[in-house]
Amino acid sequence: MISLSYLRQLTTVSKLSAGIFTVAVAIIALSLNVYFTSDSTEMADKAASVYDFSYVDIDGKEQSMGRYKGRVLIVVNVASKCGYTKANYEQLQSLYEKYNEKGLSVLGFPCDQFMSQEPGTESEIKEFACSRYKVTFDMAKKIDVNGANAHPLWEFLKKKKGGTLGNFIKWNFTKFVIDKNGEVLARHGPSTNPNDFEADLVKLLNQ
Repeated sequence: MISLSYLRQLTTVSKLSAGIFTVAVAIIALSLNVYFTSDSTEMADKAASVYDFSYVDIDGKEQSMGRYKGRVLIVVNVASKCGYTKANYEQLQSLYEKYNEKGLSVLGFPCDQFMSQEPGTESEIKEFACSRYKVTFDMAKKIDVNGANAHPLWEFLKKKKGGTLGNFIKWNFTKFVIDKNGEVLARHGPSTNPNDFEADLVKLLNQ
């Protein structure tokens, strides 16, 4: 005879399993939605390296990615109101100051696609980053990193270095490391602090 306590345990396990299944389905659905609604441009598909792209900087000027040829580059999607903002801005700026003259560049792309955590204008974003965190590394105009309007450079980055549970960007402060030849070598998630891969940057700078 099955005891009442055993039935309760089965019910609890069933509820937990259902919850896990629901979360998994939601993640898969998000992945498929982002994938199928993405506008994978011919430029992103045919590009040989990041140097084939351009972007508009935070002051509204067109910039070629070719300006980073021969340098190690970190490309990151940034936001002003995220739990990861402080650590990432502080550490990215610190690494930039420490290794800029040795060949390190950082390029931040503001993005408001994650819980609307980058709602400001370009001038407001620039003021925040520069006044609060003394940012002096390069910043771009606000863009989308997922979906039909995703910037071609970010389509290329996602194609070269896919992420867990799908190639789409999951949250603010996803960091791509690019070598001196324009090859995308590594992708680091939001919870990975820039200082955590400093040793890897040093190796690339010394090559």
